[in-house]
Amino acid sequence: MTDINSIAALMNDIGLRAKNASHKLGFASAERKHTALIGAAENVWKQRGQIIEANVKDLVFGREKGLSDAMMDRLMLDEERIQSIVDGLRNIAEQADPVGEVIAEWTQPSGINIRRVRTPLGVIGVIYESRPNVTADAGALCLKAGNAVILRGGSESFNSSQAIHACLVQGLVDANLPEDAIQLVPTRDRSAVSEMLTMTDTIDVIVPRGGKGLVGLVQREARVPVFAHLEGIVHIYVDEHADPKKVLRVVLNAKTRRTGVCGAAECLLIHKNIAKTMGRDLVGKLVESGVEVRADSQLSEIQGTVAANESDWGTEYLDMIIAAKVVEDVDDAIEHIRTFGSQHTDCILTENQKTADHFMQRLDSAILMHNTSTQFADGGEFGMGAEIGIATGKMHARGPVGAAQLTSFKYLVVGDGAIRA
Repeated sequence: MTDINSIAALMNDIGLRAKNASHKLGFASAERKHTALIGAAENVWKQRGQIIEANVKDLVFGREKGLSDAMMDRLMLDEERIQSIVDGLRNIAEQADPVGEVIAEWTQPSGINIRRVRTPLGVIGVIYESRPNVTADAGALCLKAGNAVILRGGSESFNSSQAIHACLVQGLVDANLPEDAIQLVPTRDRSAVSEMLTMTDTIDVIVPRGGKGLVGLVQREARVPVFAHLEGIVHIYVDEHADPKKVLRVVLNAKTRRTGVCGAAECLLIHKNIAKTMGRDLVGKLVESGVEVRADSQLSEIQGTVAANESDWGTEYLDMIIAAKVVEDVDDAIEHIRTFGSQHTDCILTENQKTADHFMQRLDSAILMHNTSTQFADGGEFGMGAEIGIATGKMHARGPVGAAQLTSFKYLVVGDGAIRA
């Protein structure tokens, strides 16, 4: 364990350097940021061999630590996933620069003209677990929005994150931007996280991205404002007027495409009128696909299911497991989601538009979906290039947090000698 005083000194130095870098980034040109991001993308692809070598070390560490198969999947990098990182960096680079965008403009009877324009937040601290691609996504999004960022990745992804971070820094250097704009905390010591949470003089906002334990810790202990990315307890309600073909395609994709992502379906709610027909077929297909279905008393007679207990409602499995329950109607489904959900992503499958509208009006999750896989709960799929997380709170940013959501605003007021009466 590193001495706590040295960790405090390390983090203080990182914070001061980030603060200084943020002052320069605040007015950096869109062209220079674009150059840095394209350079970072090229470096990641050029260094893919070294990144994969670093990732192998992390996979060994993860196995020794006893990570689940789903967590190991989140950690693993191969050429295809590195190509996705490269694509994400390029997509962010090509987006419109949000800094300086005029959000609103008006002129008062007094003659003053007022513009509300986007401005960087300053310094963002990102604390995340397992997924090394977050290093690239978070670094790029913060840079695009003119923010400096301090990245604290999980101990599992330590080597991969360092290799990716080096590519981002080279992009900054080549674009003549301060390399302190994107810093990676160079230690696995957990006391570095505690330090970040109290750095009110240098960090403007903290974004935690990980499991309930991490997010809960940050929310309890942070003195810096937090954009919370809480667990994804994702529900799909299958209405009596759902299309059977759509139901099979959407639910199987939502559960099995990648079980370790926060948009993976975790609870299936089935209207009572279709429980013995479409519902039975759906549950059977999930079991056949290798999913452990933890079913309520009305579905547990289906072969291959496991009887659910109370703890299964409101659990984020991040694995080939789903809870399943029969509900009376859409209002019963809504009540269940309000009780056990995390206001992340919830979906209704129905051909009845009135029922869909009812569902989407009465729930207040950050993302609500109709007839589509919840695996689309992702900033990249929303056209943001990538995301720094999905905020489940209601202050400032909500849903996928892209570059525009990493800005605040200021007012520019112009007159021609105007005075107030």
